[in-house]
Order: sequence, then structure tokens, then C-alpha cells
Amino acid sequence: MKRLDSYSQHFLRSPHLVKELVGHSSVKKTDVVYDIGAGSGVITSMLAGRCKRVVAIEAEPRTAQKLRTNMQKYSNVTVVESDVLAMKLPRETYKIFANIPFHLSSAIVQKFTEADRPPVAMHLIVQKQFANKLLVSPAHFTGQLGGIIAPWFTARIRKHLRRTDFWPHPNVDTVLLELKPRDTPLLPIEIKGEYKNFVANCFSTPKFFAKTALAEAGIASGTKPSQLQTEQWVVLFLKSKKDIAKQPS
Repeated sequence: MKRLDSYSQHFLRSPHLVKELVGHSSVKKTDVVYDIGAGSGVITSMLAGRCKRVVAIEAEPRTAQKLRTNMQKYSNVTVVESDVLAMKLPRETYKIFANIPFHLSSAIVQKFTEADRPPVAMHLIVQKQFANKLLVSPAHFTGQLGGIIAPWFTARIRKHLRRTDFWPHPNVDTVLLELKPRDTPLLPIEIKGEYKNFVANCFSTPKFFAKTALAEAGIASGTKPSQLQTEQWVVLFLKSKKDIAKQPS
């Protein structure tokens, strides 16, 4: 499959590797799985034999036509030619397993983690640097999106990949990232929008972050937003929310 540069896709070369990656996921025989940026169908065809139904999404018209041709022998595969960011999200219970376009990684994660009915698991092949920013860990800095989704989703790297696993070879390291909704959210879903704005303001405006309830939350002076752990974000938000509520109108 020849890559079109405007779609920033790097396709996995080996069906054996895809089989191994799917084995690292939670995909089961009873699952409905969405494959985003399905390309010619290497992942889709492997999923077809491992789950109940596959919805293969491909935006590029010529690639989508090739995908339809390749998937004709699979009765449990539906091909959808669409921009995933413009799609209505499914109402059914579903998972995602996909090698997504790298330049859309943040937008795709945002779309599905903010959904009223998010997937019960997301397994995404993404740039290692992007994945690390979603992992709230003392080992490295966390990005804004990682801080925003952390009260509701867990993130972990399931497998590191080689650049030679793809064609064309990417110029960056890649990983299989797993995102799952927490069994017990750390904050109520009703205040998700308020919390999102709070984290965004902390990252974008140093003065705003400095005026939050850092001391009350037990956060050392000089700590940066990218260094906060999940529990610290939750406590800081709740403490700051109370402080604002106490201020005279």
C-alpha cells in the first residue's frame, strides 16, 4: 500500500506482527471493534477472525476502495469511507484497535474520551512521544491531554515497535498504547468540562496555575503542571474549586 503523504500513515508490514499486537489487547470473540485508518485491511482482516464484527474506517477514497475489495470475503466486516473526526459515534458497546494517522492522534483520543459513550478499550499504535505524554508518571512529563483524561481513563504502553515494522519507515519510535475507562472514575462525569478547562488553563497560563490551591493540595512550590500526578490534579482541582466558591461575589 503506497502511503499518501497528506494522510500521514505508515502501514504495518507483517500480518504476524498484527496477530501478536492483537494478542496484547483485550479484543475477544464477542466484541465489536473499530479499525480507524484501516488502509488496505491488514489489521481489519486479523480482527475479523478474532471478534464478532469489525467496522473499518478509511477516509482516503482510493484506499477505501481497495479496502472494500480486500474485505469482500469477510462477512463480519463493514467498511465505512469517512473522516473519523466527522463521524457520529456508535451507541453500541465497542472497542478500538487501530494504527491511526499520527497527526490525528490527539484529536482522535480527544473525540473518543469525551464521548458520551466512549469505547470500553482503545488500543492505538501511536508515536512513543505522544503516548508518553498521556502516561501520568514520575518518569516523564505529562501533557495537557494526559492530565485531562486521567481521572476517567488509565493509559499504559503494551508494546514497543520497531521502525522497520512499518512501510514507509517512520522517523519516530512507535508503541501500542492502551486506554481504558476507569472502573471507578476519580471525578464525577458531570464536572468533566469544568475540570478540562481548569487543566487547560493551568498549562497555558502560568499565573493562573500559580494562584491555584497548590499549598492546600500539598504540591511543592516550583512544581510544573507537567509534573503533577493524577491524584494531585484531582485534589488541586477540588481545593481550587472550593477556594473560588468561598470568594465573595
